[in-house]
Amino acid sequence: MDRISLIVPCFNEEANIEPFYNAVLDVFKNTSNETDFELMFVNDGSKDNTLQKIKALHEKDNRVKCVSFSRNFGKEAALFAGIRNVTGNCAVLLDADLQHPPATIIEMYKKWKEGFEVVEGIKTERGKESLFHKAFTKIFYNLISRSVGLDMRNSSDYKLLDKKVITELANLKERNTFFRALSFWCGFKKTTVYYEVAERVNGTSKWSTKALIKYAVKNVICFSYAPLHIVTVIGCIFVFIGFIVAVDAIISFFTGKAADGFPTLLGIILLGFGGIMVSLGIIGVYIAQIYDEVKGRPQYIIGEKIE
Repeated sequence: MDRISLIVPCFNEEANIEPFYNAVLDVFKNTSNETDFELMFVNDGSKDNTLQKIKALHEKDNRVKCVSFSRNFGKEAALFAGIRNVTGNCAVLLDADLQHPPATIIEMYKKWKEGFEVVEGIKTERGKESLFHKAFTKIFYNLISRSVGLDMRNSSDYKLLDKKVITELANLKERNTFFRALSFWCGFKKTTVYYEVAERVNGTSKWSTKALIKYAVKNVICFSYAPLHIVTVIGCIFVFIGFIVAVDAIISFFTGKAADGFPTLLGIILLGFGGIMVSLGIIGVYIAQIYDEVKGRPQYIIGEKIE
């Protein structure tokens, strides 16, 4: 019998824990004795009764397990904690809010049985997202795809991973991670399945516009050198501008048309100073990432385990 591990990050999802569990039960009732599941919740420092709800489910079903963080460490840490604590032949990563429909798990499992080692769940449409959110998401994935040389438009957090992929990801030593890109970067035999985004059953999305922008910037920095290349481009632009200004100044001097004052020079100095500050800021972010990694602090701290 194959065991499918379900990795479910949770942050203040008390209202969704039981509906999610019931939806998973409904899915696996139709698989006869072919498969069983292990439900690994990762409680990411929830302030509500999420952990208590999980404990109550564990009391009546020992397939329900949990890794609970000492505080909120973020979804990336939660995904990796789940990966490092599951025991199934394969694992499916999905959200607790039921926007990733559990019914798609069986279709993913069938693809896995055909020999695929990574099965990506791709949205057929993006649901009731704002126009800004859709546009920003498209720009972000185009940017990250070009900068890392991988087509990230066909990668998501809802996916099935074979045990060998899980092992490789679990062995990564990075602290600042971009799971969606790393699981794509690992390679292995891939395919996709499509699903419709369901409406949230309870609660509200944790992704504000500010959080989305912060997430995008962090992941571009931690998985791409593109911003550093931008620094080089900015430098080349100012060298070119400086060359043009120098040529103009020489011509004006010899033709007797040199302008009084320094408005052009002042403008160039201000532009150059601005470019330098932007460049230093970009470099500083990379240095901060290096500093974060070399300190060697853990990606997360587990406060409690339910097994």
